[in-house]
Amino acid sequence: MGGSPKSFADVLRASAGKLKSRTTAAIIVAGGSSTRMGGDTPKQFLELCGMPVAVHAMRAYEESEYIDQIYIVARDEDVKNKIYDDFAEKFSITKYRTTVSGGKTRQESVLKGIEALSDDVKFVAIADAARPLTTPELINSVCLAAYRYGAATAGCLAVDTIKTADNHKFITSTVERATAWQVSTPQAFQLPLYRAAAYSALDIGFEGTDDNSLVERLEHRVKLIDCGRYNIKITEKLDLLLAETILSARDGILREDEE
Repeated sequence: MGGSPKSFADVLRASAGKLKSRTTAAIIVAGGSSTRMGGDTPKQFLELCGMPVAVHAMRAYEESEYIDQIYIVARDEDVKNKIYDDFAEKFSITKYRTTVSGGKTRQESVLKGIEALSDDVKFVAIADAARPLTTPELINSVCLAAYRYGAATAGCLAVDTIKTADNHKFITSTVERATAWQVSTPQAFQLPLYRAAAYSALDIGFEGTDDNSLVERLEHRVKLIDCGRYNIKITEKLDLLLAETILSARDGILREDEE
C-alpha cells in the first residue's frame, strides 16, 4: 500500500465522527502562588517572552480547533480585579467566557469551574495556567482521544528510574520504568463522566492527586497521549528560563519552515 502512515491524531480524527457536535470547554486552573518562585508575583503572571505565563496557556486553548469555550478558575482577588477579562481583551482570546473563584484545593477549584459551564458543553479539558508550553496540537490530540475513549490525558514516559519511599525517605520499591508515566495537562473527559467522578469523590472525601485519579477510581480507563518532556509546569525560576529557551527555539524552527 502506498502513501505515508497517518499520525495518531489523524487516526483519532477519522474515528471521532462529527466532532463539532462535541462542544468542549477548557477549564484553566490559575490559583498558583509564588511560594517556590520567590517574590510577590504569582507564577501565572510572570512575563515569558513578552506575555504572562497564563496568557501563553490561554492562547494555546484559543488556537485549538476542538476547544469551543475557555473558563478560568482563579484567586478571589483576580476575579474581583477582572485580570483575565483584561487578558482576554488585550490578547484576543475570543473563546473566553468567564473567571470564577476557586476552592480550598485544586479539586474543589475544578469543581467550581465545572459548575460554571454552559449547558451545551459535552466534554471538558482541564488545564494548568502554569503550563505555557502546551501546544494546540497536543490539546487537539488529547481531545480527540477523549472523544473516542471518554477520558484522555497528556503525559510522557518516565526517563529516570522511579522509586517509592516511606515517610522517612527510605526506598520501598522500584517502579517498572517501561510502564511509568509522568502526567501533565490537559486532562480531558466526557463531562457526565467527570461530574460523576468528582461528586462521588466529594461524597466520600476522596482527594485525588490529579483529575485522572477521580475517573480512575470509577474504574474508567484513561488514554495516555505522549506530550514529550517539555510540557513543563512553571514552579521555580529555572523553569521560567527553560520555558523561554524552548519557546525561542520553537519560534526559530517555525521561521525556518516558513523560509
